[in-house]
Amino acid sequence: MGRVSFRLKMFKRRVTSQIKIGNVSIGGNAPISVQSMTKTDTRNVKATVEQIDAIAEAGGDIVRCAVPDMEAAVALKDIVKQSKLPVVADIHFHYKLALESLKNGVDCLRLNPGNIRDKSKVQEIVKEAKIRKVPIRIGVNFGSLPPVGKIGVFGGLSRHTDKVNELPKPSEAKDGEYTVVDHMVDTGLWEIGILEDLDFDLIKISLKAFDIDTTIRAYKKMAELVPYPFHLGITEAGTAKAGSIRSAIGIGSLLYQGIGDTIRVSLSAPPEEEIIVGTEILKSLDMKKDGVTLIACPSCGRADVDVVKLSNQVDELLKKIDTPIKVAVMGCEVNGPGEAKDADVGIAAGAGRAIIFTKGQKSKIVDESEMLPALMQEIDKLEKELSK
Repeated sequence: MGRVSFRLKMFKRRVTSQIKIGNVSIGGNAPISVQSMTKTDTRNVKATVEQIDAIAEAGGDIVRCAVPDMEAAVALKDIVKQSKLPVVADIHFHYKLALESLKNGVDCLRLNPGNIRDKSKVQEIVKEAKIRKVPIRIGVNFGSLPPVGKIGVFGGLSRHTDKVNELPKPSEAKDGEYTVVDHMVDTGLWEIGILEDLDFDLIKISLKAFDIDTTIRAYKKMAELVPYPFHLGITEAGTAKAGSIRSAIGIGSLLYQGIGDTIRVSLSAPPEEEIIVGTEILKSLDMKKDGVTLIACPSCGRADVDVVKLSNQVDELLKKIDTPIKVAVMGCEVNGPGEAKDADVGIAAGAGRAIIFTKGQKSKIVDESEMLPALMQEIDKLEKELSK
């Protein structure tokens, strides 16, 4: 019997309408963009612009700024003027903050249907956004859902008695039972309906939770109901290490199924880290071609050189390269030659020396002391050839 082989394939990407946030296209056939959120006090224009610069330097496509009060909304005028990236105003509770942000030139609004629940106020925002052709992200979060049975109802309702946390997850629900996923989707649909009734279709949607299963099911259910692009994320994912893993699983699972048009990795870490992790998620799914993909040996007792140190040195030097190059840094004879040959440029290090491969061919053998400069020389040479 012949050997049966198969290859896992990603789902076909979900077809959506397309919007533009500043100069960045979202949805349709546009590349999946990576965004972050400033963690500065938005009222501090200088600090916020400096952080936006760092996000842009890390490869971010879009930035979101918190707007907790009117002073922050006013500050957006100067921030937008100086920003290298399209700016999204993050609005909660107070509709006038959205109106002021629009007045000050933001490229997109994020509205939370869980805490701006007065239909007339949402309509007022939408009318102004429509005049300016500014898209709106309907940002549903598990942590700020409206009370159960009270979607679109405002006033006199305590967040401590909203009964949201009493709703079962789909995996725990009985047949036909209303779940937290249903509530998230219904919350989003309420606001979508308001926008559509005003003939406004510059819409982007997010349905985030900390729980991965809840998040994935919410996006999948909404994907069957509306044509709008999705912003993906796992909210309050955690610290840099734990949050990166949680985000990679949640966001990556949805992207693998063809769902998602722009992403944000939410970490208790500098925003640049969010961009780096988001970019790596896309690279791992072959959804982003820019920049270097580094394959690095984890090292073990077989390694004759300090592969961890070498890998980190190479990684740091490669950060400035935008050309799509695959680089392998390997440390022993088991997988080293195979992975190194499979990369555009690779090094297979051994006892006191290393073999450097370029496009699958042995290029040179160098002493251990020359590994780093010799490898970077080959990478620089290939980059120049590819850039012609």
